[in-house]
Amino acid sequence: MRAKISNLTDNIDMLFTLNDKDRNVSCVSWEGKGKLKWTTFGCETIINNNTIKCSCSHLTFFAVLMSPPDANITASDLESLTLISSVGCGISMFFMAIALFMHFLLRKAKSNHATKILMNMFVALSLLNASFLSNESVANTGDNAACVFIALLLHYSMLASFTWFFIQALHMYLWLIRQNVSITNYMRKITVLGWACPAPIVLVIVSIGGYKAVTLNTTSGKIARMCWITNFYIHYTVNIGYYALVFIFTTGIFIMIVTKVVQARNIKAVDGKRKTFRKQLMMVLSLFLLFGLTWSVAFFSYGPMLIPSYYIFTVLNSFQGFFLFLYYYHIHNDVSGSFSDDPENTDSNSTIA
Repeated sequence: MRAKISNLTDNIDMLFTLNDKDRNVSCVSWEGKGKLKWTTFGCETIINNNTIKCSCSHLTFFAVLMSPPDANITASDLESLTLISSVGCGISMFFMAIALFMHFLLRKAKSNHATKILMNMFVALSLLNASFLSNESVANTGDNAACVFIALLLHYSMLASFTWFFIQALHMYLWLIRQNVSITNYMRKITVLGWACPAPIVLVIVSIGGYKAVTLNTTSGKIARMCWITNFYIHYTVNIGYYALVFIFTTGIFIMIVTKVVQARNIKAVDGKRKTFRKQLMMVLSLFLLFGLTWSVAFFSYGPMLIPSYYIFTVLNSFQGFFLFLYYYHIHNDVSGSFSDDPENTDSNSTIA
């Protein structure tokens, strides 16, 4: 009893039915003690039409893991991406905490609408980073209730971040394109919009049991676990669809604002000394971050661009909080460059209830 049986002369073959051909499958085993860790060592995966054949040279607990298409990633890439994400999210959380401290304790009374929107964005991103950093640890505990909660929090904060990117673009449109627009209870309305809009989505998903622990495979057999949406189609329909709407709107506003600001600065450059290029470049990069356009890199995560896009996406978005802190620091130390600040002292020509 409890003898370790391996290196069998004749492999043990197990047959399974393949119900979803769009998924990547792999035969794995676990020795049955200690921390749950699936491995492909000693097992060969053979797929023939609708049948999965697992041919293994040892005895233990077996399973067939299924992952979404394009989920194949090497263990070294997974470790590198995890390290970049952890470092980036940690640094972002630190600097966003400084920004929130400066705002609520030092500058809250003097802040305008643009700064208040940015602070809400910081809160949403802080929740996103915190829930992401703790996600794998919670998943490894095996506590289903805790896993559902952290998955719900991660999803809600991600959708809330997208919503605040949309609100930031809407705000710039109203004050820089429309101009002189007065909206009654403006901050109260957009605050409700920013935090309430994602709530029905996550409530529907949690009510149908859509949040659970999922397993991420690597080509070398290393396994990672996280709490997230288990249904592949819900994940892509909700998240990609939600962000696509935000992306289309914010991209349109981005183009209009960049065109307007560049044209205005070119008119002022009458002496031929174009010293505005650097400021224009910083303005474009700041708008990219404020509108969350860096998330659009995920659209290119296919084929040969899969792994490079993972790295670009991870660097840009895990350090996003830090980059936004630099923008926040800049607009409070260079009033002339604060293009996102609304002209609260101007007279209103129109009112929107």
